[in-house]
Amino acid sequence: MHKEDTPLPVSSSYPPEFSQEALTCYQAAVKCLNLAGIPFVIAGAFAIHHHTGIWRTTKDLDLFLQAELIPEALQELNMYGFSTEIKDPVWLAKAYCGTYFVDLITATGNAALLVDRSWIARSEPFEFFGIPCRVLGAEEIIATKLFVSRRERFDLADVVHLIRAMSKPLDWKRIQFLMSGHEELLLWSLVFFAYVYPAHVGLIPREVWNTLLQKLRKQIDNPQANAPFRGALIDPNMFAIDIDEWGERDLYREYRNRHPFLLEIDPENESDTGSG
Repeated sequence: MHKEDTPLPVSSSYPPEFSQEALTCYQAAVKCLNLAGIPFVIAGAFAIHHHTGIWRTTKDLDLFLQAELIPEALQELNMYGFSTEIKDPVWLAKAYCGTYFVDLITATGNAALLVDRSWIARSEPFEFFGIPCRVLGAEEIIATKLFVSRRERFDLADVVHLIRAMSKPLDWKRIQFLMSGHEELLLWSLVFFAYVYPAHVGLIPREVWNTLLQKLRKQIDNPQANAPFRGALIDPNMFAIDIDEWGERDLYREYRNRHPFLLEIDPENESDTGSG
């Protein structure tokens, strides 16, 4: 099947059919990290379902944890029978079990947001196919998904669904804290929400609108000639021309290069890792 013919995910309240092999892989990873005492939270499609009741097909399990815990996590998973690899030193490691895999995520791909202890502390109790663990908070999900706005993937539907479906009020101060320096993205997502759900725009507190709009108005009234180009933080491929040919600053590379804990394979275990 050609990539362009691959069916796109469709949202539904009906759970996808997980093969026994997939469930065995996912459960094994969660059990392994639990037994090792490594703090992590369930994210991705399972977290979206927890907070909204919405399902969509998923090919993997996303786990969020701190970058400095990745070496220990991979070692434990290797001993548990997984093969592992660092897919991206800034944010992504993978653990494979046959044809299925688990993503170990430590940051956004552009390194604008890094998973820290507060992400784990703010998580909620969760039962993953009978295994007690924790699930990522809605506020952290929203912040990470605001940066997933590329040509090939756009996650703002998840953001507006979270705002619409939450049974308890969101911690908007937390969201604004996480998006400090990127408030325009947050405002953009809220305008998108207002377009999608005009009858529910009141779910967003007036003070949030006022704060974001006032900041934008100040920016419009007092444009900063030296303000850096930020397109690459959204999509380094579609905005490559701005950097490569027009001389714009590459914040994507700068953010990634300043990451305080780049992932790397332990040379002693390198022969035990791979693509599965």
